Amino acid sequence: MYGKKTDFDKCDCNIIHEDIISKVQSNMPREENLYDLAELFKVFGDTTRIKILYALFASEMCVCDIAVLLNMTQSAISHQLRVLKQARLVKYRKEGKIVYYSLDDEHVKQIFDQGLVHITEKR
Repeated sequence: MYGKKTDFDKCDCNIIHEDIISKVQSNMPREENLYDLAELFKVFGDTTRIKILYALFASEMCVCDIAVLLNMTQSAISHQLRVLKQARLVKYRKEGKIVYYSLDDEHVKQIFDQGLVHITEKR
């Protein structure tokens, strides 16, 4: 990577566009919200968690079933479900001794679907 010349578009002016800066600044979310958003997107950065979410789009499932589906240990699945639960992407309900996991709400599928549309659109 060193020694390799890269072309980047660069602004050659020194004019500060105060009106644009003001407009954008007034619409920026609070710093705390931006941090939380970044943390949410980090959760989507793991293939196993993506597979779990995709499985839960089709049906609520218990840890045992998800483990078999993904050919992983129940412990590994439980760990990933804990991360997804902390991010409020999945919820659970108990039925006797069985714990069933499902998507927390419809927003989760919308986020996922938008990501798929983005990566599959023609360039």
